[in-house]
Amino acid sequence: MYQSLLRDSRLFDLLLRFDGELAAETRRGGCECGGVLHSARYQRKPRGGPCGLGAECCVRDSFCCATCRLRATPPSLRFLGRKVFFGALVLLIPVLRDGPTAERLSRLCTTFAVSVRTVRRWCRYWRETFVASRQWEAMRGLFAAPLSADDMPRSLLEAFSKISDTRDRLVAVLRLVSLPR
Repeated sequence: MYQSLLRDSRLFDLLLRFDGELAAETRRGGCECGGVLHSARYQRKPRGGPCGLGAECCVRDSFCCATCRLRATPPSLRFLGRKVFFGALVLLIPVLRDGPTAERLSRLCTTFAVSVRTVRRWCRYWRETFVASRQWEAMRGLFAAPLSADDMPRSLLEAFSKISDTRDRLVAVLRLVSLPR
């Protein structure tokens, strides 16, 4: 179910649209100094997306203040921080790797062109770094039942299980983890 979602370019088009909305909101907010924000987009070379993604999917929205020159980069559902791979992969591959065999992990790595070492690093990120972050401290109270840190990010996705459509569930989780707290 999630594997086919990661190969669907429509998901990435949707995330691009949401990123555009977040960028427009940031621009409307202006700079803290009161200056006008000008576009300062920059190229990314994200890995792991499906074939046929347009060049616009590789551009990160950002702004620069005309007065104080400070950069304002809005949150993104496509890119999680400075990670090279698309955020959807960073979120879902650790969930998909949890299986009975090393062969499953090998197939995932081959399918999405990611190394086993990188997948293990993502698992450590979710289970150690993310759950120790201020961002997680701020958001974990939003959930009725405590989520298992040892089962991240699966437990995070399961917390949104009332959303039946897997694409909408993924978008909801990406919205939650991409927004600064």
